[in-house]
Amino acid sequence: MTPVPPRHPFLDHPATLAFAHRGGAADGLENTAEAFRRAVRAGYRYLETDVHATSDGVLVAFHDATLDRVTDARGEIAALPWRVVRRARVAGTEPLPLFEELLEEFPEARWNIDVKSEAALRPLLALLGRTDAWDRVCVGSFSESRVVRAQALAGPRLATSLGTSGVVGLRLSSYRLPARSRRTAVCVQVPERHSRLRVVDRAFLRSAHARGLQVHVWTVNDPARMAALLDLGVDGIMTDHIDTLRAVLTERGTWA
Repeated sequence: MTPVPPRHPFLDHPATLAFAHRGGAADGLENTAEAFRRAVRAGYRYLETDVHATSDGVLVAFHDATLDRVTDARGEIAALPWRVVRRARVAGTEPLPLFEELLEEFPEARWNIDVKSEAALRPLLALLGRTDAWDRVCVGSFSESRVVRAQALAGPRLATSLGTSGVVGLRLSSYRLPARSRRTAVCVQVPERHSRLRVVDRAFLRSAHARGLQVHVWTVNDPARMAALLDLGVDGIMTDHIDTLRAVLTERGTWA
């Protein structure tokens, strides 16, 4: 399939977009500064993360709503002040990074951000405005309405992906059924399958590409699946296993 021309500077890259999912979560240090450092050292230019806001409005890079699963602390991030959250350690060793600190430490990186809560939306947009980081960021969420609000507040300078309802509309249109999907999105980010339903196939890719949308697939850790998706014509892959994806792309001559 013919590559989709980038509709936003975030997507301007000469090869397949390789995303380090949560910095490369396979080693257990997901969404930590150390994970992102390792990914950048490995040559990754695209980093995926999630953001939550503490009770006092501090924006942290973290996936879960609570600290319980991956840190030595407990509690809901939205209910705790930063002075408490900052003491938590991922895998008992690594602190939760502020997203602002990540933007500063990795000035050449581009960030795919899943906005996990409504409370995190305005602090994120304020940060992007303050740091003029619009070209370096793509915002997504399972909530289509949240991404719509982000786009309404920021305008076309903000790159966004489709939310769940937009993906459903795109899938329906690939079956030649009447459906709508948001025209301001620049990409669609989906799993290869959802339960027993295959999401990414040639019809889905044709439908997305016809609308000028790049297709990025998450979270792919098996090299055979990576190769099959690349053969199909996807535009980007998110992985926990950053060394594996780099090896697959290097072998194909598309690592850049």
